[in-house]
Amino acid sequence: MNKIVLFLSLCLTLTGYTQTDAKIGLVKYAGGGDWYSNPTSLPNLISYTNQNTPLKIHPDPETVEVLSGQLFNYPFIHITGHGNVVFSRSEKENLKDYLLQGGFLHVDDNYGMDKFIRPILENLFEDYPLQQLSADHPLFSCFFKLDGLPKTHEHDNLAPEAYGIFDSNGRMMVFYSYESDLGDGWEKEGVHNDPVEIREAALKMGANLLMYVYVYGGYPPAAE
Repeated sequence: MNKIVLFLSLCLTLTGYTQTDAKIGLVKYAGGGDWYSNPTSLPNLISYTNQNTPLKIHPDPETVEVLSGQLFNYPFIHITGHGNVVFSRSEKENLKDYLLQGGFLHVDDNYGMDKFIRPILENLFEDYPLQQLSADHPLFSCFFKLDGLPKTHEHDNLAPEAYGIFDSNGRMMVFYSYESDLGDGWEKEGVHNDPVEIREAALKMGANLLMYVYVYGGYPPAAE
């Protein structure tokens, strides 16, 4: 059993998934894109998740680089930004190893990074393509019931689109939220002046992501 899956298994076995104390990694990348954007989003999402689900994620996310050996200490990593994203060949290989060993990557286009990150995701694995998710995918109902990926901010008058990359066993390794801007909805109230219902939908989506990883290991919940 690999390191990340073993960690999650111990959390579920020993604590009933209520006290994982695992940290979320915020990925610092090259290329000039603002990987540090939305500074209050992850802390606020964690606080919301800890208050409204059985999970207890460590309240402080940590910055991690793709080539760092510390990458494998985070079951869940997050990438966001508005601009260019560059991964070296070594970084891509380390990211692939991380994902294949049980890690989970959430990419949230904060508007402007799609043309840079999409080719990386589409070509990351030869056998595992980037696939668009339908609104009835279990991710959108694994805890909170949502009608697909919520829309937080309007940019180009396009509908929000959700994508995933799955391994050979059907485990989701990557979730890509496009034209949604979840991270803006996760930030503290007043940062973007979003209506309460918009922020709530974004936070519920984020909590579902964390539940999908920490409780279900990236697989659809078993049918009741």
